[in-house]
Amino acid sequence: MNKPMFLRGALLTLGLCLSLALVPRTVRAQAACTMADAPVDVTRWIETRFGKGKTPPFSFVYDGRPSQELLKKWKYSARRIASADEGAVEYLYTYSQKPAGLTVECRVKGFPEFQAVEWVLSFRNESSENSATLERIRVSDLDMKYPGEKDVILHYANGTHVSKADFHQHTRVLAPGDSLYMAPEGGRSSQIAFPFFNIETSPGQGVVGAIGWSGTWFADIAATPKHGVRVVSGMKTLETYLRPDEAIRTPSVCLLFWRGENRFAGHNMFRRFMLAHHTHRIDGKPTVYPVSTSFNYGDPHPCNEYTCLTADYAIALIRRYKQFDLVPEVFWLDAGWYEQASDYKNHKNWANTVGNWTVDKERFPEGLKPVSDEVHKAGAKFMVWFEPERVIKGTQWAVEHPEWMLDAGTDAFLFDLGNPQALEWFCDRIGDMLEENGIDYYRQDFNMDVDQFWSKNDEPGRRGIREIRHIEGLYAFWDYLLERFPGLLVDNCASGGRRIDLESCSRSAPLWRTDYQYGEPVGYQCHTYGLNLYLPLHGTGVHRTDPFTFRSSLGTSVIFNWKVTDGANSFFDMQRRMAEFNEVRPYFYEDYYPLSGEGDMTQPNIWLAYQLLRPSDGSGYVVAFRREACPDAEYTVCLQGLDKDRTYEIENRDTGEKTEYTGRQLTEGFVLKLDEPRSSLLLKYVLK
Repeated sequence: MNKPMFLRGALLTLGLCLSLALVPRTVRAQAACTMADAPVDVTRWIETRFGKGKTPPFSFVYDGRPSQELLKKWKYSARRIASADEGAVEYLYTYSQKPAGLTVECRVKGFPEFQAVEWVLSFRNESSENSATLERIRVSDLDMKYPGEKDVILHYANGTHVSKADFHQHTRVLAPGDSLYMAPEGGRSSQIAFPFFNIETSPGQGVVGAIGWSGTWFADIAATPKHGVRVVSGMKTLETYLRPDEAIRTPSVCLLFWRGENRFAGHNMFRRFMLAHHTHRIDGKPTVYPVSTSFNYGDPHPCNEYTCLTADYAIALIRRYKQFDLVPEVFWLDAGWYEQASDYKNHKNWANTVGNWTVDKERFPEGLKPVSDEVHKAGAKFMVWFEPERVIKGTQWAVEHPEWMLDAGTDAFLFDLGNPQALEWFCDRIGDMLEENGIDYYRQDFNMDVDQFWSKNDEPGRRGIREIRHIEGLYAFWDYLLERFPGLLVDNCASGGRRIDLESCSRSAPLWRTDYQYGEPVGYQCHTYGLNLYLPLHGTGVHRTDPFTFRSSLGTSVIFNWKVTDGANSFFDMQRRMAEFNEVRPYFYEDYYPLSGEGDMTQPNIWLAYQLLRPSDGSGYVVAFRREACPDAEYTVCLQGLDKDRTYEIENRDTGEKTEYTGRQLTEGFVLKLDEPRSSLLLKYVLK
């Protein structure tokens, strides 16, 4: 088949602990700007900060010399370019060494509706010889001044580390000289650390920051003297020369300036921005990620995942779901459908056979197509799990293409997405499998700490190149699939939510946001509570129908792992829960307010509550949980975003009871009541 144009370009280009510390900082930022003129005119902001003769808000060191010294002598060009992103203004700034040598391109986008600016750097060696060493690339390097006398308040979050505290929110007050350094572990962008944060400066004003890099980024946020905040970010490890005509890209960075009653104005503006400009679009509209059902997860030992599933059983289950009027938007087939995964006598399972990307003909004699045909007949889509980057030694891909395997001394190889020939084959192979098997949606997992594979395979003098090439290849692969299959969506897993960042969210969503203990509702409540502040699109699973458990998994996407063959379950309960999810789901695309503060949300003796608000009509929901060890039958919350002079009707969706309150009463103190521990409230409110 013909390669999409972007892939040809990508192949050509390729061919040529949460670490946190409060420490004093004395280094000045590369560039400075003011936050006093909010709302920000992003066109003026860009043209001023990147203008001729200005020190741009990025920096690097080349041949031992800082960029602020070099760029003054380099050739400069600027032009406004047409943007494919509706509602955006776009510029290309170029800085070129004279005579022909290193060229730096900075592509900048502005989003006037959202007061947001983002940019990404690329470097190319235009000479006929190897370049000097390029290092310490700071994609953002700027000092922002703000009015007022207050300290900087930094709001940030955990990444995932498989606990109740995944995506837990933190607040750090930074006095002048204090800073917070953040970086993920293992080479995946949201493992331990999280590349989204909100810097609150003077009251009612601040900036939300986001980093786009599905590898090892860093961010260093510092409070500076005289009411300033310094934002430095980039790729953690890079010290390399470039070969003749070789080019690399860097992480991207986004700054969204906000004003409002409190910091949630910034969070909600950013959520809307993500939906408008960093969500994959199908038929011109942001993708709606699905409500899914699995194939009766959990068979007898030694079966694991779907290693015991057969075509006949899968088809029978689809028909059973249809019989009970439980057909979801997507039937989800996870790990274990490929060859050798069910070879239990030889201690094989789903995890130690990845690399055998051939459908198990014994269990699926005609491939997965008969299953997908039955899914489509039921009116649903078919999503299938892959983990193609991790290749177990001795499997099909490892044996057939040893030249494309990177080794770090573990039981697995890393498939070399930085090799142009390998990437092209990889794209064709996975794309053809989707087409041949009638697979509508693609789920990609990634269960390995990848940074060791990059570092152990870097060439001398080229630290960081393997990481760059792999991430470039990953993006090219996802873009290839989305272009080849216009109706496709990508579910981005990576051991449960460990590859969440601005770039990955532009192409995918984490439908399984953490591998924390499956089905444990308190942890799921905590994950929703924190992650919703930045991202509206994410999902998790649920397998029970009691309201406390079920409502812990509410969101824009969910996986119903009902056991429809278990007599202890009622399909009437399943139907009611599905209807409730569909009722509340649209509001998760709207504004979100946590109502239980910023403390430790993981405790069993507390209430947890949050609010959803649709600003266009003033309606919304309050979702609340009284946990098992909580002694208090009542809990007071202050709703947000309401019109204090209007009247609201609140309906308890469990009892049908309706009451009326003024917006002022609801914002000054509204009492939630639950008589029993381990119970939940779902309240809908509407303007009268």
